[in-house]
Amino acid sequence: MNRTIAYLDNAATSNPKPPAVWQAMQHYMTNVCASPGRGGYSLSLDAGRIEYHAREGIQALFHAPSEEQVVFTLNVTHALNCAMRGLLSAGDHVLTSSMEHNSVIRPLRLMQERVGIDVTVVGCDSRGLLDPDDMRKALRPNTKMIILTHASNVAGSILPIEAVSGIAHDANAYFVVDTAQTAGFLDIDFAQLNPDVLAFTGHKSLLGPPGTGGFIVNTKTAERFAPMVAGGTGSKSDDEHQPSFLPDKFEAGTPNTVGIAGLAAGVAFVMETGIKTIRAHEMSLAGQFIDGVKAIPKIRVYGPEDMARRVATVSITMADLDLAEIAYRLDVEYGIMVRSGLHCSPLAHKTIGTFPEGALRFSFGWFNTKADVARAVDALSRLAAA
Repeated sequence: MNRTIAYLDNAATSNPKPPAVWQAMQHYMTNVCASPGRGGYSLSLDAGRIEYHAREGIQALFHAPSEEQVVFTLNVTHALNCAMRGLLSAGDHVLTSSMEHNSVIRPLRLMQERVGIDVTVVGCDSRGLLDPDDMRKALRPNTKMIILTHASNVAGSILPIEAVSGIAHDANAYFVVDTAQTAGFLDIDFAQLNPDVLAFTGHKSLLGPPGTGGFIVNTKTAERFAPMVAGGTGSKSDDEHQPSFLPDKFEAGTPNTVGIAGLAAGVAFVMETGIKTIRAHEMSLAGQFIDGVKAIPKIRVYGPEDMARRVATVSITMADLDLAEIAYRLDVEYGIMVRSGLHCSPLAHKTIGTFPEGALRFSFGWFNTKADVARAVDALSRLAAA
């Protein structure tokens, strides 16, 4: 049994992390371990510098106008919930796509039931691609928000967020973009894209630890944006009302400073390495994998054929074979770690035709190698022939 690991589930959580990530976290826990903004003593000030440095890194990565517009949350799901709950009210109409993760669909359905919003899911094609005109045609007079993933965690398809941003603003609707699958992999310019809210997560291609993420918010939108959580911020402690200024308006309670320290190091690694370099490497691996598995008779590959229209996430099915069993055997017999099932995105699987069984997903990261890909292709060939 070969237990040398090939980790190919980077769309869920990137692994491994750069050493600088855990070193930054260790430094905080060993030498700082105080709350930022909660005291005037040296350790609290050190913690505040760590948090501010992380905010500056996110601002630079996304080309945001100001570091104050960067808000830290628990993860991208938390960030998306903040946007939906903070900007929508009864009677509002929301547009989204059929490639969305449950981090979008479930909050929308909950608000549909409890608040009274109306939701329209605009269908993508079988490759997971969205025609912006379909989004435009679905607009209504009361459309208040368009919320859209930048790339599918199932099909790997990249959605046209630039075109949809223009559609949203022409309709005087909020535009919220989910960059869970693209932040750190694609260059995203907040100022040029002009979304109302851009949500990101730390533990995927930003190479940070789990439990980190946040959003960047347009300053005009922030004025109309109700905070989902209120509480202590270390600022204006004499006031019983939540501060109205950024980022304190949305950052109640003691932050995950140890995680934020790790996130700052992950973002620094991404920027030093270069997003174009990272994307070229990961797409080379994805292309190698697709070319390899296409030669295996039982395997079908999903998502766009044009590599420029996808990320390094590839879902496959294997005729007459149980995908959960294949994933188990890849792990136990070959040391290859992938994810089978519905990937928390049932609508995406319905769109590409893999519901309810789901698919077997391979997602490549910066630290994967051509040898990892060759190993996966060889293992799949053996399992398909058995």
